[in-house]
Amino acid sequence: MWKIRAPFPRGRSGRPYGRVAAVALAVSVLGLAAACGTSSADGGASSSSGGGAVLKLQDPGNSGPLAYAKREGILEKRLKAVGATVEWGGSYASFTATVDAVHSGSVNVLAGAISPAIGYLANSPDIKIFSVTDPITDAAAPQTDGLVVKPDSPIKSVKDLVGKQVAVNKGEYLLLLALEEAGVPVDQVERVYLNPDQGAAAFAAGKVDAWWAIVKAYPEAVAKGARVLVHGRDLDDKDLTILAARNELLERHPEAVRVYLEVLQELTEEAKKTPEKFENVFLTQGPTAVTGARLDLDIATARYANIPRYVTKDDGANIRAVSGLFRKYGVVTGDINPDDVLFDLKASAGASPAASG
Repeated sequence: MWKIRAPFPRGRSGRPYGRVAAVALAVSVLGLAAACGTSSADGGASSSSGGGAVLKLQDPGNSGPLAYAKREGILEKRLKAVGATVEWGGSYASFTATVDAVHSGSVNVLAGAISPAIGYLANSPDIKIFSVTDPITDAAAPQTDGLVVKPDSPIKSVKDLVGKQVAVNKGEYLLLLALEEAGVPVDQVERVYLNPDQGAAAFAAGKVDAWWAIVKAYPEAVAKGARVLVHGRDLDDKDLTILAARNELLERHPEAVRVYLEVLQELTEEAKKTPEKFENVFLTQGPTAVTGARLDLDIATARYANIPRYVTKDDGANIRAVSGLFRKYGVVTGDINPDDVLFDLKASAGASPAASG
């Protein structure tokens, strides 16, 4: 049997964990990471006065707005107007996997959802949220996550999970929400904390009874015959997709972060209209290329994507909702004050000279 591990370490400042966003577009923008200069001690901020920012981004893979931006050199061109540069780095499977890089300063901007950000901020208040993406509400949009069981499983509803083991990413939120809405005591369901790859293996081997599959893992599970009990979109989900950055980057170089967000906004809008050119950006064959039904799904998902926007004070309600649920069930020990974790990038950066017009 799988050993259940605490979702977030407590009473220490070391390595909290988080959940990846459940929105498919989040996969394409998940590889966001930025740093200023070369000093890891101060989170990568340039040590010389007046030095520009260096956006250190996770490798974006073979699809999505950032992959397209990398191939075309778009960020490099736009950031030059504000004296900033970009470096493309390695890959991280999830928010959780990015945590060490955030602590070291080699990653300064990251994407995920409110829930992993709260898990991180509970121990390390060195990042702030500067952008959110509103949830997709169009019923015609493809689903991008779900609580799945084997097709022959006797589990027919969330209420049947009592006494069962469910694989979820660290810092999961949707399973807690689904259990609460179904009236199932959370302590009667064993949560097994595994990353998406581990969760897929455990589910396939029958070592867990159910699995909340997210991002790329979800369509793969359904394609292999998994039966869905509930989707995140079926719930009163407040866990919006977010972009966050280390405090010193936002405070010293907000104009660079704003250029980055503007590029992402523009390319996401373009991908909604012509999603085909944002797929298989570098390779049309091989393990990172998608074809057939999977390609059709990714294209359909991109058409319904919402545009990341500047965060506002009103988004504090979502943070309170997620934080409150986490505190209720012992995931974190204290509430998160939205005023401490939201950053008004629009006001701080002013007008961007790099805007394309």
